[in-house]
Amino acid sequence: MGSQDEHTDGTGRRALLGAAMFGAGGAVLGLPGTARAATTGSMTVGATTSGSAGYGGGGLKSLPVPTVIGHRGASGYRPEHTFGSYQLALDLGADIVEAGDLVPTRDGHLVCRHEPEIGGTTDVADHKEFADRRRTKLLDGVSTTGWFTEDFTLAELKTLRAIERIPANRPHNTLYNGRWEIPTFEEVLKWQEEQTRKRGKQVWIYPETKHPTYFRGLGLGLEERVAKILHRHGKDKRNSPVILQSFEPTSIQRLNKLVDNPLVVLLSAANTRPWDFVATGDPRTVADLITPKGLREIAGYAQGIGPTLDLVITKKADGSLDKETSLVADAHKVGLVLHPYTMRNENPFLPTEYRKGTDPDAYGDAFGAFKRYFATGIDGVFTDNADTGVLARADFVNG
Repeated sequence: MGSQDEHTDGTGRRALLGAAMFGAGGAVLGLPGTARAATTGSMTVGATTSGSAGYGGGGLKSLPVPTVIGHRGASGYRPEHTFGSYQLALDLGADIVEAGDLVPTRDGHLVCRHEPEIGGTTDVADHKEFADRRRTKLLDGVSTTGWFTEDFTLAELKTLRAIERIPANRPHNTLYNGRWEIPTFEEVLKWQEEQTRKRGKQVWIYPETKHPTYFRGLGLGLEERVAKILHRHGKDKRNSPVILQSFEPTSIQRLNKLVDNPLVVLLSAANTRPWDFVATGDPRTVADLITPKGLREIAGYAQGIGPTLDLVITKKADGSLDKETSLVADAHKVGLVLHPYTMRNENPFLPTEYRKGTDPDAYGDAFGAFKRYFATGIDGVFTDNADTGVLARADFVNG
């Protein structure tokens, strides 16, 4: 999901979430045979840990609540958007893996990178043969210098290797620099099938269309490519284990006409405007989208929202938590699920009252922060540390 730091069926999706939920993971989580049912807002959470969601089309209802979403995989431990990161997220208990942020190549393939600019997430700068590809572009109104996926063929991108994006916070992840290549969306879907068979339970993924207006302007429309690939793999149905997300509402509206997958609108800070709104002269901000009227409109073409955590609980000037907003209740009222972003264990990413010391790569009280956010009634959360999220959920559900 971007950090920008990221067919209505409003009925059954949010009713009772059975805990085929915890499925076979119950033993791993240390859950008792029957988890305590916890009522959150309009939804009942928790049930027995027997059974499994299996391979079937349980749709969103088959997922545990709160859902633990591996943000770009297990990016707290491995360079993001690599099969090393995706695989580890599953191993650590993530219910869904955010695989991946989708950007196109020059020859029209979709690959998984946090941004089209890949200087910060690959070793492209070390490849002398690509030195002349470095350029400055206007990306959603921001002057950005580096190397861009749309200037490379897939074959060229496959010669690159992933590196850690934030080494100052995650020096340990640099151990894995150079180990993995850039995955394609096709490869992710095949990996999803393999992992589902191998693990005996449905593996879910949560791809995002990145900068769709920008790429449409280059003749590299994302939504049609995503829909075509999903259709080819038989994963474009209402109950398919693929949730699609975007920071641009019009991208989700476009996808809503092309596929039946669950769809989620990502929401950045309240005072920002989605880039598609800027491009078309729509004056609305995110603050307008999270009003009851704005949420009703979103519920007409999407099943959920992915707000930044600050839209759920605001922050004071010192970075500590302030007031809980009405967003959870308002979204639930119109049948939308909420999957906010992003929980990370390191101090700089936590509200100030949950930090421990001043070391930028030391862990703070992430469990305390998870508990506070789960208590708001959110339906899930994106996290770089799936194992922490899974343990925090067990504490919350059984607490």
